[in-house]
Formats: sequence, structure tokens, C-alpha cells
Amino acid sequence: MLPTDDVEAVAALNEAYRRITDELGRVIVGQQRVIEELLIALFAGGHGLLIGVPGLAKTLMIRTLADCLSLRFSRIQFTPDLMPADITGTEVIQEDKATGTRSLRFLPGPIFGNVILADEINRTPPKTQAALLEAMQEHQVTVGGERRTLSEPFFVLATQNPIEQEGTYPLPEAQLDRFMLSILVDYPSEDEELEIVKQTTSDARPAASAVLSAEEIVELAALVRRVPVADHVLRYALQLARRTRRGDPDAPAFIAEFVQWGAGPRASQCLVLAAKARAALHGRHCSDIEDVEAVAPAVLRHRIVTNFNAEAEAITTDEIVRRLVESVSANGESGTSRGRLPQVFRSPDAR
Repeated sequence: MLPTDDVEAVAALNEAYRRITDELGRVIVGQQRVIEELLIALFAGGHGLLIGVPGLAKTLMIRTLADCLSLRFSRIQFTPDLMPADITGTEVIQEDKATGTRSLRFLPGPIFGNVILADEINRTPPKTQAALLEAMQEHQVTVGGERRTLSEPFFVLATQNPIEQEGTYPLPEAQLDRFMLSILVDYPSEDEELEIVKQTTSDARPAASAVLSAEEIVELAALVRRVPVADHVLRYALQLARRTRRGDPDAPAFIAEFVQWGAGPRASQCLVLAAKARAALHGRHCSDIEDVEAVAPAVLRHRIVTNFNAEAEAITTDEIVRRLVESVSANGESGTSRGRLPQVFRSPDAR
């Protein structure tokens, strides 16, 4: 169980979650699932990759989220001619006019912010994409042989257009794995689109108010890691990740048929952390199997590499994850149905 102070902190996080969604709702119409997954990644200390066609307010959503959280926002427009120094910063020669001496001075790049929007990240060559790797994993950059620590919290949100692939450079698997969640931004419903048109074609300019400070976000992110997880929930998350691999003896038959490469150990870690964050955001003091199932598509879809058979039969990674969740649960039932554990987690004596 959580200590009394942490129980109160979870209640405070739940209240902040409601206030943040209310503030975002003043500017963003709909997209509740996307907003929830963005906040899960933020409070779990991860990064997010947003996949969606142009015009779905991805940039506006991220900028508004930064405003709600009192965080410094930086936007990097990735283009084919963007260089690594354009992201991390560079050293320039500065002359002291009084003495005539020259010295190197570091000019920080846009990576020195709290919320970094890497817009159309697949538009730039791998050399520049790799400039984000150290920052995303280590929360630091190395320029001129000197390590420079980034300010906390540090949150990278990258966007990709899934339609236009001409002139793009697909992200390598190593970099995709650094993103905790791959978040699909879908079209709005008809009623939501009507409200969007009304809101954006009038002279009204709604704005979001700050809800949390940077210091409070760091404290709440530390709280998320203290949320307890039962052993059977940990094992469930572990099984979901392991059974995406062709070589696993318990992997379902469709994995060998449609999957070329499965998720690595970081997927198991992200499943547990994201489940913890989701539980805390909803005001619960421990995460359960339902939380793992809810975050599984966003955690696993970019970590599974399908083969030619999947492409030929139009089997997506989301479909593979859906089948996987069903196969890991007992007889296709939810792991929490009727209060029982899935068959794979019961002891031999209980079967």
C-alpha cells in the first residue's frame, strides 16, 4: 500500500488530470484518448510519437499542453537540410572588445526546453535524427566534448505523417524504441468536427491556464514510480512483451506467421510504467491488468516489425496486439473477468 502522503498525492494528481483535460478542452475539441496517452507518457517520464495526417491539431495540442503545465515549449521543424547543431546548439567564438581576447561561448539549441516538438521527424536524415538519441535517453547532450544536462522535466513529442512517404527517412528501430508510446491521432467525429469549424472560424481565441508547475510535475512523476504493482500484473505485462517474439516457446502461432521482430525488454518496462501512470491519473493507488491492456497498443505498436505475410493480408501491428491480448488472457476472457487471474498466471495447484 502507498504511504498516507502518497495517497494524498495520487488524489492531487487525479484532480490535476481533470483540470488539465478541462483546460485542454477549451482549446482542443475531442481527442480524449490522445490527451490521456500524452499525459501518461509525461508522468511516466517517457516520450511520445504522434502519428496522424496533417490538420488534426497535433502541434496545437502539444503547445497547449505545455501552457497547461507551465513548461518551456520548443518546436523543431525537421527538414532535409537540418543539422545536428541546429538541435543541440553550437559553440561560437566571442571576442572581448576591451581586451581583444577570444573565447568559445555555447549557444544552446531548441533542445534546451521542457516540451520539445519534433515536427515531422522523418523528414530529416538519420544523422540529424540521431542528435535526439542521447537527449531522449540520457537527458543530456554532448557538444564540443562537454556534457550539458537538460532541464527537467524533459519531454520529446515527435510527429509523423503516415500518408506521404516520398522524401522521408524512416526512423531506425533503435530510435523508435526510445519513444514510450506511439500515439495515433485519428479524425474527429462529425459533431466534433462541427465544433472545430465553429470554434476556429469565429473571432474567439480560447486559451488554457497553467495547472501545474515544472517542480510539481517532477514530484508527481516520481510518485508514479512508487505506485505498487502486484506480481501477477507484472507477469502479465512481461508475457505480453515476450510473446511478440518468434522464438518464445509460448508465442501464439500468428506471431510466427506475421511478425519478423518482436518487442525488446524496454517494452516490458514501458508497459508497467505506463500502467502505473494511468492508474495514478485515474486516482487509483495500484495498477491492474486493465491498465496494462489499455496501454498495450500504444506501447507495442511501434516495437513490432511485421513481415511480408502481414503486409499481404493487411494485418497491422494493432491487430496483432489485439490478438495477443486475447491470447494471453484465459480462454480469450479479460484477465480481470469475474475477479480471476488469467490461466497462465495461476499456480499448478489452482488449475
